Amino acid sequence: MNLLSMRNVSYRYPINNWTSLKQVTLNIEAGVFYAVIGANGAGKTTLCSVFRGFIPHFYNGELEGEVQLYGKNLLQYELGDIASRIGYLFQNPFTQISGAKETVFEEIAYGLENLGMEPTEIRKKVEDVIALLKLEKIAESNPTELSGGQKQRVAFASVIVMDPEVIIIDEPTSQLDPQGTEEIFRIIDLMKQRGKTIILVEHKMEWIAEYADQIIVMEDGQVVMQGDTQSILSNPEVMEHGGSLPQYAEVGLRLLGEGGTNQVPITRKQAEHVFSQLKKGGTE
Repeated sequence: MNLLSMRNVSYRYPINNWTSLKQVTLNIEAGVFYAVIGANGAGKTTLCSVFRGFIPHFYNGELEGEVQLYGKNLLQYELGDIASRIGYLFQNPFTQISGAKETVFEEIAYGLENLGMEPTEIRKKVEDVIALLKLEKIAESNPTELSGGQKQRVAFASVIVMDPEVIIIDEPTSQLDPQGTEEIFRIIDLMKQRGKTIILVEHKMEWIAEYADQIIVMEDGQVVMQGDTQSILSNPEVMEHGGSLPQYAEVGLRLLGEGGTNQVPITRKQAEHVFSQLKKGGTE
């Protein structure tokens, strides 16, 4: 059984006269890391809002088709039940920070407190997440005074501590420098290793190529391509749909067109292998 699924889902926001999602059918399997890519306005964030239950519970509008979680229509769940199973990380970490707590430790504990969990259990869970994400040095800092990268890591911790089965992440590195981006993808990889299902909207293709299992390409509210990361991110059709490819794949496609190689690398490691073979005069 698929963990999450959409069947012929279309959606229009109440203030729009156009359809943001058009006849989308998708199956999301447990434990798989999906990256959703495409141009701005392609429908990526709307797709995530449907999966997390904010559409139609919060945004209203016109929703057609069916969304299921564990084979049960998402409309049959209370929003709180969905939130306990599906964690969501906003693009802007300032949105995620509650502003109600004076320390990072308390901020991470906030969601568990709202569930009425015992204080001793809360402390244990928060301490475990702080150690996992290496937040010890800022545990007693005021979350509103942190850098953007630190805020994003605290936001991650606040989601992870709730232990959801699915984590949906909307462009978490858009405001981060290379070091902050690397830290975020390290956290995402940790969650993948723990068997979490991940749905990530992101534009940094080199990182997606390194970590994602499956790619979903969206254009004009539709899923236009889907498949394993290697096959999708080595396919020039992605660019025709408004998406982009890793820089290694772009170079590899040029070499492929010139007859210099029969492989299209998508990661740095693959590119080093291809280029080393070219230097040796072979294209194995």
